Amino acid sequence: MGATNRRRGGDQRKRVVEATPNVRQNNIKNNDVVSIPQDEPWTPGSYAAFKILMSARLCAALWTGISDCDETYNYWEPTHYLLFNKGFQTWEYSPSYAIRSYAYLTLHAFPMKIYAFINVNKIFLFYFLRCILAIACSVTELYFYNGVCKLFGAKIGRLMLWFMLFSTGMFISCSSYLPSSFSMYLTMVAMGAWYQKSYHFAILSVAASAFIGWPFSAVLGIPIACDVLMKKKISYFIYWCFVALLLFLLPVVVIDSYYYDKLVIAPLNILLYNIFTEHGPDIYGTEPFTFYFLNGFLNFNIAFLLALICLPIAVVAKFICKQSKNSDIPLWLSMGPMFIWIIIFFTRPHKEERFLFPIYPFFALGAAISITYMEDIFCSLFSSKKFSSSDSYHFLSVICAAIFTVLSVSRTLQLYQGYHAPMDIYLELNQIASKPEIHTMSTDKQVNVCMGKEWYRFPSSFFLPHNNWHLRFIKSEFKGQLPKPYYQGPDSTSTIPSHMNDMNMEEPTRYINVSKCHYLIDLDVPTETKLEPRYSKKTQEWKILVSSKFLYPQQSHRIFRAFYIPFISSDYCTYHNYNLLKAIRPTRPSSNREHL
Repeated sequence: MGATNRRRGGDQRKRVVEATPNVRQNNIKNNDVVSIPQDEPWTPGSYAAFKILMSARLCAALWTGISDCDETYNYWEPTHYLLFNKGFQTWEYSPSYAIRSYAYLTLHAFPMKIYAFINVNKIFLFYFLRCILAIACSVTELYFYNGVCKLFGAKIGRLMLWFMLFSTGMFISCSSYLPSSFSMYLTMVAMGAWYQKSYHFAILSVAASAFIGWPFSAVLGIPIACDVLMKKKISYFIYWCFVALLLFLLPVVVIDSYYYDKLVIAPLNILLYNIFTEHGPDIYGTEPFTFYFLNGFLNFNIAFLLALICLPIAVVAKFICKQSKNSDIPLWLSMGPMFIWIIIFFTRPHKEERFLFPIYPFFALGAAISITYMEDIFCSLFSSKKFSSSDSYHFLSVICAAIFTVLSVSRTLQLYQGYHAPMDIYLELNQIASKPEIHTMSTDKQVNVCMGKEWYRFPSSFFLPHNNWHLRFIKSEFKGQLPKPYYQGPDSTSTIPSHMNDMNMEEPTRYINVSKCHYLIDLDVPTETKLEPRYSKKTQEWKILVSSKFLYPQQSHRIFRAFYIPFISSDYCTYHNYNLLKAIRPTRPSSNREHL
């Protein structure tokens, strides 16, 4: 008995503590013996993860260009109109069709309006909103990361964080002013909430993504709905869906109806147009079946491939390792949003890079899951010790992370180096506008900045120096419909604009004669046509003010134009001058009332 009591006393004096670092430190001070679990992998804490994510996203906000003309003309331009009563209008914003939401624009224009009281520099406003989007993305990524760590474990969370941090896809999408990026943010919130069993928050996030951002993103919530309903929470699900309608759809309808001056349900209109019209969106932007596979590899390289095979890898691991992970939510259900999206969008003729934004985080998660299960399989097959999560066979993680990082950084550098010229040129345009020795026109005279074949690389009116500077289109080989300036009047958003159609048919009223242009922005390529001459070679009519190198894909090697390889890529890629030209001939006087 005495020995037993002494042992018990010894056990009490030597308490074993397994706790957080702060608790362990306090216990050490109290002379307790601390036992730290050896099988718990290190992973960044929330504060550290947020700092590194925000650093990367703010860099993206400042360095990325605008790769999609839809971002410029459907979002930046109408936002510019809401702020400055000037901007381009596309047919989607015509009250005849009303498939775009002013509620989404108002949400983003509001902080810009506040910041405009401090600084009215429009370029600053542009980057101010981008930085807000970058921070918002960082916050949602952090929430998603915490949810993944809770459901899948620290190792998968750590790997996923790495893939998201360095991926080119996240670099492109994180600060894009697009509903697909907005849906990506809220999808991460919804999944993070779901993984942490906060079902009501997950339902609300999916609803906000669909009603305010992109209605198609609602399909990403199907697995969440299935999980909630399988838990027999039917009344719970219906209640929160009703709350979501009141919180999000009702304000959207009110705001859009105000701007269009009629009852408008923009999310419904875009669904009706894309699904139930004869042509839908397939009149432009159609791509082969391989488009998304190539795009996925360019933006996520090996992580994209690993994500696609995460389910079969998990099945093999379960069979070989004789253990089941993620028992709370089955893996097929937790990764269901990615595969539902792939089935729907990969089979549609109309394909665009931005359509994949909402499932970009799943590529990172799926890759982390595949690598972790592959390491489990290796350990089970080749380790002489009993398999456990504390094994040191993490070589596959290191190899894959290294390959992924090198390819991602290479791709991101190539995008910046090869395609950043338009942003550089417009920044230079603002500098030139303030130099009277170059820009000799009076400050109250209308200035026409013209674009032909480069119309789709216009970064927005936020880059035009002053309100008397206007972007004008000159005729090129492009035969589709270009946007037109908003009608100037008190009811501009509710006035049906003339010469607009939903068939992408060319509208000749968009063009002005090149003789009315004061400045011209053009990519000088060796091939020319009657409508697309080499303006920079017409030295009697145009003077080159600024040039920036622009990668020309048609004359560059497929591999080296996709990835930057120091000292090698330049030998296999062709660059042409992206020029800012100034007219050196007398220009025809023009009036602000001139019809375009």
